[in-house]
Parts: sequence; structure tokens; C-alpha cells
Amino acid sequence: MRKPWIVGVLLGVLLLGACGDPASGPEGAPPAPEVQGSSAATHQGAAASPRASAPAQAPTVLYLGDSLAMENQKVLGGLLRDELHAKYTSAPYSGTTLCDYLEGTAVRSLVPAADKAAALVRSTHPDFVVLQFWGNSWGYTPCMDGITYAAARAKYFARYAADAERLTEQIAAAGGARRPKVVWVLQGPDPITPDRVRRVNALYEEQARASDGLVADAGRAVSPATGRYTWSQYLPCTAYEHAHAAYCTQPGRDRTALHRDDDYLHFCLAPTTSTPKPCPARSPGILRLARAITRAVGAHLG
Repeated sequence: MRKPWIVGVLLGVLLLGACGDPASGPEGAPPAPEVQGSSAATHQGAAASPRASAPAQAPTVLYLGDSLAMENQKVLGGLLRDELHAKYTSAPYSGTTLCDYLEGTAVRSLVPAADKAAALVRSTHPDFVVLQFWGNSWGYTPCMDGITYAAARAKYFARYAADAERLTEQIAAAGGARRPKVVWVLQGPDPITPDRVRRVNALYEEQARASDGLVADAGRAVSPATGRYTWSQYLPCTAYEHAHAAYCTQPGRDRTALHRDDDYLHFCLAPTTSTPKPCPARSPGILRLARAITRAVGAHLG
């Protein structure tokens, strides 16, 4: 009975051109930016008028990350504008990890100099910098120096922790007197290497504590109530999903799909494409993640 699921997972691994399996790289790596000196950041201004429940302080939010952020960015931007009246900039790059956003790595990175975290902090002056990284560890991005989870786990985690600290420091320095709050997004379950995601999330929490940052446990929203790190393709529909039919994909079975059959990692219910882009399909997993991030930012505003 397990064979079809295993075959599906392996097929999904081969199709992960945007993020990649933590233990081994995909056949085709994600494309690097076409022009290294240009910026792919997208800017969205605040909504014309805030909702009655919106906080008095309208935050400026910068969103960075890998393919999960790439597919989430439009939904998150919409929620931040609608619920928090936020000014929003996003600049995710598929296939990246923390070191790609460090200044000084432009030559060996998937992120051009203009979209490094510190550069965008200096240009957008955010109140919050939201970082969402799965923790790609299969060695494609050059700035990781070939360090992979499969080959050298201790070295991988040590490097990941060092990069998290260094990225936080660069963001703080770029903010100057207006230091932004860094929001670390905790990731959802991984059916292949569940302990890796658990330890990556622990690193995020530790870095947040050490630097007066914040944590958004978005991964819990895509985990079963019975197990935070138990992967599931389907979860029971929430009250919101029942009320909005497009987000409860199997109402007769009171469950909704978080992942496609051929992709265990991403939450977009549209097929993965060779050119990374925001998800074009209404996807329950993406909405759950984006709502959790929005709540975390809003809770800090008071």
C-alpha cells in the first residue's frame, strides 16, 4: 500500500525545480536572475483605506525567501494590505537559502546585489523583515560552499546558524536607528527528513530570542493537530475554508488538499513551472501560511 505514495514523493522530488529536496538536488536547478545588477523586488502600497479593525500603526513589511515565499508573495501582500494597511515589498528567489541574501555574496549567489536583504532594508525602510526559508540543503546555491544536509549534517546546521546570525546583523546595521523586527517563519513538516526541519525551526527560534526578533509559526497551520511535524497531504477544512468553497477542496470528506500529488513540498495547487512565479491558483496551504504570518505581524503591532 505504501508503494504509490513513495513513487509520488519521488516524482515530486524530481519536479522540485524551485526548492529541491533537502537530501538531494533536482535534475534541473532553478534559473539564476537574468541580470545580476537588476532588482526583482515588487512593491505594493498600502490599501486606500484600512479596515475598521486595522491597527493605528500601518507597518512597512519586506518579505524575502525561497520558492515557498515566491508562491506565497501575492496572497501575503494582499492580507497585509487588507488587514494591517501595510506597505509591502517582496523579493523572493526560488532555490535560495540564507546566505544568498547576505551582502558580499553577489558573485556566488542566486540573488543580485540590489535585492540583498540589507540593500532592500536601506531602500524600503521596513518595520518588519519576514524571512521564509525551507532551508535548502542540497548544494545548488554556490554560497553554501557545497555543504549539504545529507553529507555533513553538523556542518550544515553550524553554517545555517552562522548565516542566520550574520543576516540578522546585516539587517540591523542597514536599519540604523530604525532597526526592523526580523520575523522568522517556521516551516511545515517534511516527510523525507522531518528532523532537519525541526532543527532548522529551532535555529530560527534561537536566533529570534538572541536578537529580539519574532517567530511566526506558519508551519503549524499546515500540520495535523495530532503532530506538529507529521506530514499530511490533506487536513480537515477550517471554518473559513468551509465558508469559502474554493478553499475546501473535498467538502464531502471534510478535508482540503495542501499539496499536489506530485509535489510534497510546495503548497501551490497549480503545476510547478520552469519559471518561478507567484501561485496562480487558490491554494488552502498558501492561505493558511499567509494568515499565520499576518497574525504574527499584527500581534506585535498591538
